[in-house]
Amino acid sequence: MATPYTPNAMFLANPKIATEELLANASESPGSATVMLGDVAALVEGPIRKTLLGIAQVVMLGELAVNQALDNVVPMQ
Repeated sequence: MATPYTPNAMFLANPKIATEELLANASESPGSATVMLGDVAALVEGPIRKTLLGIAQVVMLGELAVNQALDNVVPMQ
């Protein structure tokens, strides 16, 4: 019998990586996604453009949260 597929186990973060490094890396992903969404939104018009820009705003909010978590772990001096 085959092992059931578990999508959350396909990609795993190394548990030995420091929290600061994980957060620093995680903060890059939403920033890149925001840029990609902006690039695609520039190519379309109408409701699809508004949807893409709305998604970009949600991604930016996630980026803000990750950056605040990083600041909480490693306060700026």
